[in-house]
Order: sequence, then C-alpha cells, then structure tokens
Amino acid sequence: KNGYEHFMLKEINEEPDVFKKILNKYIKNDKIVDIFDISKYEEIEIVACGSAYHAGLIGKYYIESIANIKTTVSYASEYRYKKHFFNKNSLVIVISQSGETADTKEALKIANEALLDTLAIVNVYKSSIAREAKYVLYTISGIEISVATTKAYMAQCLVLLLLALNVKNDKKLIQDLFKIPNLLSKYINRDYKKYAKIISKYDDIFYLGRGVDYYIAQEGSLKLKEISYIHSEAYAAGELKHGTISLIEDGTLVIGVLTQPALYEKTLSNMVECKSRGAYLMGLTTF
Repeated sequence: KNGYEHFMLKEINEEPDVFKKILNKYIKNDKIVDIFDISKYEEIEIVACGSAYHAGLIGKYYIESIANIKTTVSYASEYRYKKHFFNKNSLVIVISQSGETADTKEALKIANEALLDTLAIVNVYKSSIAREAKYVLYTISGIEISVATTKAYMAQCLVLLLLALNVKNDKKLIQDLFKIPNLLSKYINRDYKKYAKIISKYDDIFYLGRGVDYYIAQEGSLKLKEISYIHSEAYAAGELKHGTISLIEDGTLVIGVLTQPALYEKTLSNMVECKSRGAYLMGLTTF
C-alpha cells in the first residue's frame, strides 16, 4: 500500500503519474499518436457497466462536442436485450477496466456478430475483451486492487478525450493537458476530512448537474453509495422540478456540480430552489 491506509487512497494518489504516462504514450510534439481514428464513422455507440459507463458518458460529450460524431451510450447489461438498428458505418466502443466484465463481453459478441468495427478500451493486457475486439486501446493505469475504481475511471475518460482530439487536433488544448497532473496533485492532497464529516451526517444526498456536469454527478453519486452506503441519487438539475423535488426537505444534502460557465446560473437556480425547501447545499465548481 506504499504507506497509505488502503488501496483506494493509494490508487487515487497514483492518478497524476498515470495521467502523465498516458499523455507521454499518446502525444508526441503536440500531436496525438497511436490513437485509433474515429473520423470515418457516422455513429459511435459506447457500451459499458458501472463507472466505465459513466466514463462513456464523458466520452460521448467529448466525441460529440470535439469530433462532431453522433454518439450514444448503453448499459452493457441492457444491450443484450434491446433491439438494435445497426449502421454498417458505425463503431462500437466497449470499456472495461478488467477486460473481463461479463455483460460487456456479451455486448461485444453481439457487435462482432453484426460485423461492426469494435474498439475495446481496457486496462488489462491480453484480457478477453482485448482479444475479442477488432481494435484495442490500453489505458495503462496499472493494477487497480480497490473494488471502487478511481484511477482507471480517470484513465478511461482521458483516453476517450484523446480519441476525440485525434479528429480535431487542438494544439492549445493538447498543451493544456500537460498542466493537469500538477493540478491533480494539488487537489488530491487537500484535506477533505471536514467535508466528509459533513456528508456523513446525512442519510439522503442528491447530486445535481447539467450537461457534462450531470455525467460527473452520476459517478460521484455511485462512488458515495459504493464507499459509504449512504443513499444517493444523481439528477439532471432541470429535471428535479418534475416531481422529484418533493423528496427535498430538511435533512437532505444537495451537492451541485457546476464546472461550465454557460450553465452555472441555471444549475445554481435549481440549487437555490432546493435550499428554499430546507436542503443543505454544497458545490463542486471551477470558479
């Protein structure tokens, strides 16, 4: 454990080095290299489970906003049972830390049988999914022992971003990526115990966000449930007023994710409405 109290804390602290390792592998002279080319596809479908599914949602945001390719995200556990309208000019991306996730393997099998191009984003070399997909990208995040993924989730999000940037080579954004490891180190080492003590007093917690912030909120809510066993839900902030706000009352904690300037005021107004019903507010923001 390298002196850390548990493996999850160790793996969180490995994130800056993992981030640098991925950048150094896939970026040379401010250009993306050795990354799969998604520009030839009309549609992309991302299939995954759990945190990998949430990484897929982040990937959808990147691919649509940067590469301008229509992207959908499906739960692997549902993919097996739904009707498919396959476009032969589509790419199916499957994401799995272990490369052995049973539902994701079955989804990959369906895509392969439909003769679609398949791309696996996995961490474990020569895993089942890596072997069975037509193409593979490795997240090279090293062994992850903790059941609740942290560094592997971050690595999946980064690889998906690089996939999008490979279509539209934004030199400034690529250069800015190299600033992130230092920022990760700065924020990882902050004292979060005071916030944890506040959160631990609540039995019901809602995460709110819009756009990509909603996708981040979903992963945050999942992590809280996995680690603390506290009931938590993530909602698209604008949807809260369509019935679910009736659950917001005294003794409810609402955590807002507000990282997008264009949507800041919108999400903030939803949080203020929750406060008027007695909720305690916390915010995760970049400004």
